[in-house]
Parts: sequence; C-alpha cells; structure tokens
Amino acid sequence: MKHVPWHALLLAAAPSAALALTPIEQLGEQLFFDTNLSFPEWQACAACHSPDTGFTGPLSAINAAGAVYEGAVEGRFGNRKPPSAAYATQAPVLSVDRHGTFSGGNFWDGRATGEHLGNPAADQAQGPFLNPLEQNLPAPATVVEKVCAATYAESFEQVFGASICDDVDRAYDAIALAIAAYEASPAVNAFSSKYDAVLAGTAKLTPAELRGLALFQGKAKCARCHPSGPRGNGNEPPLFTDYTFDNLGLPANASNPFYTQTAFNPLGAAWKDLGLGGFLAGRLDLAQHAPGTYGAQKVPTLRNVDRRPAPDFVKAYGHNGFFKSLKQTVHFYNTRDVLPRCPPDFAGTPGDTCWPAPEVALNVNTVELGDLKLTDADEDDVVAFLKTLSDGWTP
Repeated sequence: MKHVPWHALLLAAAPSAALALTPIEQLGEQLFFDTNLSFPEWQACAACHSPDTGFTGPLSAINAAGAVYEGAVEGRFGNRKPPSAAYATQAPVLSVDRHGTFSGGNFWDGRATGEHLGNPAADQAQGPFLNPLEQNLPAPATVVEKVCAATYAESFEQVFGASICDDVDRAYDAIALAIAAYEASPAVNAFSSKYDAVLAGTAKLTPAELRGLALFQGKAKCARCHPSGPRGNGNEPPLFTDYTFDNLGLPANASNPFYTQTAFNPLGAAWKDLGLGGFLAGRLDLAQHAPGTYGAQKVPTLRNVDRRPAPDFVKAYGHNGFFKSLKQTVHFYNTRDVLPRCPPDFAGTPGDTCWPAPEVALNVNTVELGDLKLTDADEDDVVAFLKTLSDGWTP
C-alpha cells in the first residue's frame, strides 16, 4: 500500500480553535494532533480518529476494504477498525457482575480497563504510543522526552507542575490524562445531533425517523444495548451504549491486512479475533471468564455513526469493519439467522442472498438479533433514525 501523507489530512481535520477549552483540554488537543509522537515522526492519535468522521477512521478507501489503518511504520497494520474516540470517556472501569456480564473499559476488547488511571480513556491513550503496529515508540521515556521538547512543553508544565518532566512515570500518566481530558471536552462530545435537538424540544423527527425510533426501541431491539433515553438523575443525554460486550456473529473481514502480518500474527489467515475473551485469558484473576466471552466485542456508542465528510464517503461498521453501510449492518442484525450460509467460493455481496459464517462461532447472541422479522422498509426507517445521531446538525 502506498504510504499516505497523513499530516496533510490531520491539519485539515483539526477542530476549531474557537472552542473554549480548559488548559488541560487544550493540552490534550495538542497531544492528540501532534504528529511527532511516533516513530517515524508523522502519526498522531488523529490519524485514526478524525473529527470529520466522528473520531474514527478518516480514509474512505481504507474503510471500503480492510478498515484497519497503517501504523507509523509503513506496511504495518493493526487488527481492528479504529473505535470512535468520541463519547468514550464516560465508560466506567471494567467490571464483571455476579452473572458474569462485563461492562466498561476501552478498546474493542476492553483491555484499557481503567484500573491504572481510574479512567479507561486515559489507560487507552497510553496503548498506541508503544504499539509497534501503531505509533511505534520504544518506551514511555521516549514519549515523555518528545512531549517535554515540544512547542507546548510550557503548557504541560503549567498544567501538571514545573517538575513533571523529571518523573517519567508521572509524566507519562499525565500525558494520558490530558488526552482523556480533551476526549471528554465539548470539542469531542458536542451533543449537537438532531436527536439532541429533539430531546431539547427544538426539532422534530420526520415520519421515517419517528418510525425508526419506535423500531429502535421496540421490535428491532437496538435499545437493549444502545439505550436511547436520557440517563442519570441530571437527565443527561443518552450515549447509545450500555458499555457491555457481545459476540454478534460478525463474519471475518478477509480484506483485513493483519492476516498478512506474520511477524506479529504468526497464525496468519487462521487468526481469529477472540475479543474480550482473548484479553481475559491473559489475566489470571479473570481467565475463568474467558471461554464465555470469546468473540465478544465492546458495544460501541451509536453517536456519530453516520458522520462523514461527504455523502459518498464510505464508513466501516463492526469491530473489523466488515459492513460498509448502515443498511447492510441493520440487514445483518435482521437476517443473520434467516439467510443461508454463503459457500466458501461466494463472490457476491454479503447479505444479498446469504451471510458468511461467524468468525467466532462461540457465544453468538441469538436472543437480541438474527431474526428480527423486519421488513425492508423497517430497515430503512431504522437507518433514517440512526442518521439523526451525528453531531453538527443544523436545521
């Protein structure tokens, strides 16, 4: 794949400086868009989390195929589609209830638990810096050295203290907390969708959107994992996620370049994404829960699910980006267990006449999706409602 001049994209995608952010949020914004915090120096957090797409993958051509983004080292790719960095800071610390149901954490597999910094988004912010498939820096000390030599180093010291650069561990944690502060700011969590205006009483849904909302909350069962009503005693707007994990039975994305990364993926094409269960299997205190969570991925927020810079821009859906439209995604939820399995040599469009087998056949949710008995018009109405959840709406 030809190396992409990401820095040009990032400059164009940077949010407006006119927003009133606190000092720590401003610092986090500078860190989020700093292209020097990688090796080679060109990749920022925003390379995979663009404001123009709701803080997820910014390139239509990549989304239309493997949906996994190239790291700082040319030719190295991760294994999953970038999750949205928006509306992620509200996730609680990963926990498990007495029924064995996990909730909270960040990353698709929940491995940014929040146990270290008390904030899953901050724990998550530390991961890509040292990941050889992402920003590829060798150690926390390298990240701290770069930040303390940056143009915003004075701001870093003003926010966290004049001696912050003298303590690598404390400084590395501070960097992550600043990024999380930006990700929690109004620049990233605007709550400015049409649905927010409807909740505020300043807009009305169209007939199709109203039908879609009714289906979303009822027959389509979407709200069981993506609550659509106000939350909390303060009547806060909904986040459209319950922070849990589910194996939806998604097929593998054969275009995912991770299958070819044999230096980092010795299983090659035989690799299967075990999701939460794969992470839990490596934790002695939680390994007993791994078998029951193999294939489970984090329930994402649906906010900004249709945010895109142009109508023809392709967004990818699902942890591996298998789906290329909201319609295809909803159709899968509706007909996964109705249509037959595609044969191995199937060359058509998945969902037209068949669906491929699940990537991970264990623990597939057959209660809340698979045979929803929605009509084609119902599917369209659900999509119409989903389109009301993108920030930046204007009457």
